[in-house]
Amino acid sequence: MVWTGSEMVGKEKLKSEDLNVCFEKLMMAAGGGVNGNSGKGVKLEGGVISEWKDIPVELLVQILTLVDDQTVISASGVCRGWRDAICFGLTRLSLSWCRKNMNKLVLSLAPKFTKLQTLILRQANPQLEDNAVESIANWCEGLQILDLSKSFKLSDGSLYALAHGCRDLRKLNISGCSSFSDTALAYLARFCRHLKILNLCGCVRAASDSALQAIGRHCNELQSLNLGWCENVGDEGVMSLADGCPDLRTVDLCGCVCITDESVIALAKRCPHLRSLGLYYCQNITDRAMYALAESKVNGLRTLNISQCTALTPSAVQAVCDSFPALHTCSGRHSLIISGCLNLTSVHCACAVHAHPPPFPTLPHLNQTHYV
Repeated sequence: MVWTGSEMVGKEKLKSEDLNVCFEKLMMAAGGGVNGNSGKGVKLEGGVISEWKDIPVELLVQILTLVDDQTVISASGVCRGWRDAICFGLTRLSLSWCRKNMNKLVLSLAPKFTKLQTLILRQANPQLEDNAVESIANWCEGLQILDLSKSFKLSDGSLYALAHGCRDLRKLNISGCSSFSDTALAYLARFCRHLKILNLCGCVRAASDSALQAIGRHCNELQSLNLGWCENVGDEGVMSLADGCPDLRTVDLCGCVCITDESVIALAKRCPHLRSLGLYYCQNITDRAMYALAESKVNGLRTLNISQCTALTPSAVQAVCDSFPALHTCSGRHSLIISGCLNLTSVHCACAVHAHPPPFPTLPHLNQTHYV
C-alpha cells in the first residue's frame, strides 16, 4: 500500500484519529517495507510517495504539527527523514506527560531538537537535574519559552547555563524551584534581557531585593512578574522593578508580607499599563496605597486582589473601584477580590449599583389649593 502526500496530510480538518492510523502505517512500512520488499522501505512510483527519502521535509513537518508530543518523539526514531523533519521544523515540545526518566529523555532529545522555541518541562514529581538544563542551554539557543516549574532538584548551575546559552528567553517559569539563589537569578537577568514573563512564585531564596534590583536594571521589557509567597521581597526591590520595568502589566505580590504602601505607590506612579495586581495577605497595605492607585495614571486596572488586607477601609477601596470600571464585585465577575475583609462588604462596583437602583423618591402630597 502507498500514500500520496495529500492522503497523508489531507485537509486542515484532518481528524487526529485518521492521522494516528496513517502514522502507524507509515512506521510499519518503514520497518517492514511494502509490496514484499522487506527492509527496502517504500518507493516512489507514478508520482506516488512510496519511499521515505522522497517525502518532502515540509510534508513531514506538517504532520508533526498535528500529532501529540509522544508521537513526535516516536517519529524521531523512525528514520533519518523524520529526524531531519524534527530538527528542521519542530519549535514546540512538552514533556509534562513524562512521569519518569524525564532527565534522560531531555539529554537524548536536546541535540536533535535544536530549533525549539517553546519547551514545557513541568513536573508532577521532581526529575530534572542540572545536566539536562545544561544540555538544553547548549543545543537550543533559540529557546524563547521555558517552563521548569517544580524542578526541586535544580541548582544555580542551571540558571548560569541558561544565562549563557538561552539569551533570547521571553518567558521563564521557575515557580517552586526553591534551591535557586538570588545571586544566580541576578546573573540570569544580566544576560536574558528580553524576558517579558517571569514566574518566581515560591522561589523563596531567589526572589530578594537584590535580585529584583538586577531585574529592574536589565530586564526593561518585563510585562508580567509573579512573586507569590516570596517572603524576602521588600519595598526596595519592588520600587526598583517599578523604576526599571515601566511596561509591567501583571504583578503578583501575594504573600509578600514585608511590602508596604511604598511598593504600591511606586507601581501606581511608574507603571501606567498595570492591569492586574495581587496583594493577598499583604497586611501592611493601608488606605494610602489605595488612594495612590485611584489617583494614578494607570489606565486600565482589571484585577485587584486585596484579600486579607485587613487595614483597608471601605472609602479607600471604593475610590479605587470608582476609578477603574473594569473592577467588579458583582456575582460571577469578581475582579476586585476582597475575601477575608469583612469591613469591605459595603464596597460595590457600578454594575452592582445599577442592578439594584435606589427607589424612586416619593413626592410630597400636593394640596390642590396650591394650584391656581
